[in-house]
Amino acid sequence: MNNGDLILLDFTAKVKDTGDLIETTIEEEGKKIGDFDEDFVFKPRLVAVGDNWVLKGLDEALAEAEIGKQVNIDIPPEKGFGVRDASKTSLFPLKKFRDKADQISVGSEIEIDGRIGIVRFVGSGRAQIDFNHRYAGRTLEYNFTVVKKIEDNKEMINEIIDRRIPNSVEKITVDIEQNIANIKIPDEYFLLEGLQIIKRAIANEIMKYVKDVNEVSYIEQFKVAQNNDKNKVEDKDKAEESTEQEISENDSNIQTESSEEKLE
Repeated sequence: MNNGDLILLDFTAKVKDTGDLIETTIEEEGKKIGDFDEDFVFKPRLVAVGDNWVLKGLDEALAEAEIGKQVNIDIPPEKGFGVRDASKTSLFPLKKFRDKADQISVGSEIEIDGRIGIVRFVGSGRAQIDFNHRYAGRTLEYNFTVVKKIEDNKEMINEIIDRRIPNSVEKITVDIEQNIANIKIPDEYFLLEGLQIIKRAIANEIMKYVKDVNEVSYIEQFKVAQNNDKNKVEDKDKAEESTEQEISENDSNIQTESSEEKLE
């Protein structure tokens, strides 16, 4: 693999000494997790080789990997989530957590002073919070296979979009005209949090990794729902009926007035 190659990667990552599952793209492995999310879609991960999309140790191994060949590697802390730093561990009085104090337990994740930490100890009215990464200082075990190297420009763009907006390939359409990638986004994504930032990130990655594409154009599609069309037809019919009724009533009134005039 060369730096900048876009590949699809299947992998399973575990803590080496405990076997605890960290992450996987394999459904069979994912189902072993106690709180398995039934709605999660397991599929190969898009990775740009050599561009720090994955841990350094895995990135280095990908440079030597062959398509379709399964590889097992151990990643030391310095090439994984880092070496543990004792200075990132602090003691806090439980009263600082106020109404959340009763919820604190060893191993739980908690936010304090704008930082996320892990509770390592609770006792004597205090809690020890570790602000190191959960897997800092741990050797990791990766089992991975490079499923394919993406060569087609349109497939590259679809995968880049899907990386930022998961499971959107069938809804967001892509056309490439000369050096321009035209991306049509349906209205169901308009309220997606951070959409403008996502669009910028997608555009940057497309222009970086997709050959011959140096411009990205977004087209936001607004469509009238079928129910709205139906309602419009019904409203039109009602309006026509109402108009006909008014005309009929007016005709009746005119006839009545004429009859009254005759009687006079």
